[in-house]
Amino acid sequence: MSPLRSNSIFRFSLWLIVATSLISGTVCGQTNALPEKVQQWPTNSYWTALAIDPALYTSPYHVSLFNPENGEDGARVWSQTKSMFIYGAGVALFLAALPESATGWETEDDIFSKWVDNVSSGPVWDHDNWAYNYVGHAYVGGVYYQVARKSGYRQWDSFVYTALMSTFYWEYGIEAFAEVPSVQDLVFTPLIGWVYGEWAYQTELKIRDRQNHVAGSKILGETSLFFLDPIDSIGRGVNRVVGRKWIKSGYGYFSYAAVPDGKIVDHTVYLNMNFPLGGSNTPEEKRETRNLEFQDDPIDTRLVGFSIGGGHTFFDKDHGVEDDFYTKVTLGLYFSPRFSSRLSYAWGDFEKKGTKTPVIYENYSIDTQYYFNTKRKLRPFITAGFGEQMWDEDVDQKTFQLNAGLGLHWKLHNKWSIQADWVNYYSFQQETYDQNINASLIYRFGAGDSTN
Repeated sequence: MSPLRSNSIFRFSLWLIVATSLISGTVCGQTNALPEKVQQWPTNSYWTALAIDPALYTSPYHVSLFNPENGEDGARVWSQTKSMFIYGAGVALFLAALPESATGWETEDDIFSKWVDNVSSGPVWDHDNWAYNYVGHAYVGGVYYQVARKSGYRQWDSFVYTALMSTFYWEYGIEAFAEVPSVQDLVFTPLIGWVYGEWAYQTELKIRDRQNHVAGSKILGETSLFFLDPIDSIGRGVNRVVGRKWIKSGYGYFSYAAVPDGKIVDHTVYLNMNFPLGGSNTPEEKRETRNLEFQDDPIDTRLVGFSIGGGHTFFDKDHGVEDDFYTKVTLGLYFSPRFSSRLSYAWGDFEKKGTKTPVIYENYSIDTQYYFNTKRKLRPFITAGFGEQMWDEDVDQKTFQLNAGLGLHWKLHNKWSIQADWVNYYSFQQETYDQNINASLIYRFGAGDSTN
């Protein structure tokens, strides 16, 4: 087996194994913190009424995740979190016992020294398969998010939980046994997990409010619920048929793997199912209680935005690379009309001066923007940040940079804006000075920028 195929199989196998158990653990926590009259089965299909203190809205970024004061079920979240961490330790021990042919690691490397090396080497911009990076991580981020959201927490608390779990449990935990932590995964997983997780949560609520009907059809409704949460739908049906609470809870999801084998790539879609069996109670009675929505909560998915555009760079002569155009994307949080923070990534195919040798250019950074004239649609801003520039996807050719610049942000619509900026990059290590001019189209999720 080639090292490439072995490493690919290992990465996807690790992700699938952990995701399956992670999801299983996230739906099996008990809800003992709630009064007996609102106790529900430990499944993600039921919601309970919560008492909401209006004072919660006076500090919108206040985190109640570790100190639930509004009826949130902190015991359920903690129970599920423990399940995930216990399983993570089991995965580490299991991988330590595997032969080199299964993991793709060199014989002299033990699993724990590999973890230390990976953690100390990162984070880096990885080049994993796009489905693994941007579909798999978004889905798992949504799973983390719903652990807190379905336990009665606001969106902001659920996002914070997602960020903590995706960072410390996954990127610097389980996945660090396999590869160096990823820059884009640290940002993409919690942010898009927030967007996807909230969409899945709200969609399931709406369908169940319509007695499981979509477009007047119960078949379409049940089918939709199945794809949103396949195993819980199956479990409810089985319980009705057998007349007892036989399947206590469960979850299912689809995943994708593309494993290269020479010139052939094996594309596989998996339907993963996981549920515990047992119990003798009768099936659930219909309950009318559900979460009271946090009305007018200013912290929701409108904070999340991404952009796509391009730019032109003017390199320091020491690089020996021709100036050229590139593509640029960003993803981040627009906290207010005055302040935002984003992950920026630019890439392009350039040429060396004289030899015309092709070279791949990449530039990624965490940037912060401060906007002026926030009551107007045209807002000047200043930006600053830090990151790295890399050549030919080679981590040995990356350089740390600081950046700062000026720009203009023009709001076209609550969801759409145009932005242009001029940014300067400086490397202390190589003493190089580059300049980039960028233009991009920005999209905001949720209600977008509805402040004016």
